[in-house]
Amino acid sequence: MKIKKDDEVIVIAGKDKGATGKVIRALPKEQRVIVEGVNLIKKHKRANPAGGQQGEVVTKEAPIHVSNVALAEGGKPVRVGYRFEEDGTKVRISRRTGKDI
Repeated sequence: MKIKKDDEVIVIAGKDKGATGKVIRALPKEQRVIVEGVNLIKKHKRANPAGGQQGEVVTKEAPIHVSNVALAEGGKPVRVGYRFEEDGTKVRISRRTGKDI
């Protein structure tokens, strides 16, 4: 997966198309990412009188498929490429500008 935690991404498909946000969590096995402020859902929490908890409606981010987001650079989507350094380390680069990510 080319998108990692703390990357700035833009949504390129779906109901939140055009929205940008930071990746909170990456789920590589499911090929999904959780983006801050994108794909919000309302979850109803049941009350537990014995535990002293009230019922409430919680708004939180749901996972979005990684194919529906792209890395953002300057507010525009960019593709990710790779380059190897002289010491053998692999570095992600922007295909638009060639800069390191």
